[in-house]
Amino acid sequence: MYFLGFLFISGAEIFFIMFIVVMVFGADKIPGIAKGLGKGMRQLKDATEDIKQEIQKSAEKQGIDTSFAEDIKKELDDVKKNVDDVTGTIKRK
Repeated sequence: MYFLGFLFISGAEIFFIMFIVVMVFGADKIPGIAKGLGKGMRQLKDATEDIKQEIQKSAEKQGIDTSFAEDIKKELDDVKKNVDDVTGTIKRK
């Protein structure tokens, strides 16, 4: 439910969107559409992962040090945690 709040979509708006989807596509086609979307998302994720692995392999072959990327990711995670801590106290008040 937190994710939906992030998108600023209320329950009534979700209901309205689902109603329009059912009216346009029909109730019998919705599972097929959802299945197709799921497959597409999975293929996109797999392709992204393959590209990441290929870049890492290429960098390792050329002797490029990729440890700095891990350090940057760690620093970004720390910053995100700090921002969440600050905004969490603000949201509660």
